[in-house]
Amino acid sequence: MEPIWLEWARRLQALAQSGLTYSQSPFEIERYEQVREIASEMMAVGSGYDLARVRDLFAQEKGYATPKVDGRGVVFRDGRLLLVKELRDGCWTLPGGFADVGDTPAEAVVREVLEETGYEVKPIKLLALWDRNKQGHLPPRPFHIYKVFIRCEIVGGSPKSSHETAEPTFFASDEIPPLSLSRTTPAQISRLFEHYSNPGLPADFD
Repeated sequence: MEPIWLEWARRLQALAQSGLTYSQSPFEIERYEQVREIASEMMAVGSGYDLARVRDLFAQEKGYATPKVDGRGVVFRDGRLLLVKELRDGCWTLPGGFADVGDTPAEAVVREVLEETGYEVKPIKLLALWDRNKQGHLPPRPFHIYKVFIRCEIVGGSPKSSHETAEPTFFASDEIPPLSLSRTTPAQISRLFEHYSNPGLPADFD
């Protein structure tokens, strides 16, 4: 379970970001800047990150604050699940990443799978829409994130590495290597294999 200070810091940051977007009064702007500073200090002290880095991270966020979207491609072949090795930590994850503005969720997943694995895929079913904060990911992230898992079928391409990932490989349920817990958890992998075995299951959410 995530620490309560992290939830507070995220909520204060979101409040400050939205307030700075719409406020016209210089007095209100000053107050929201103070709220953002409190959120930055909470995040820095709680996480161990440098305060200047956190300030810069929060200052880059503009507009009304909403959750970010992380799309993951769920690709099976002969009962085995496609994973890629993250170069940052040497552990494994489902291919995917943040959606770009202009992407539909499916388009984002198709693009990420191609970039990270070399496989061209066709999206066929939404399997899960999960709140990252409730999924046991480590370490916690400073922003609120929704994770979208879409089942895909391979329609072309061939395996290749990218500048972020390597060794696209299919694994059976009892062969799953150490996972990059910031991106994918064992519970998620287990549930996705359940969806594979029972295609009629409805999409999971929250």
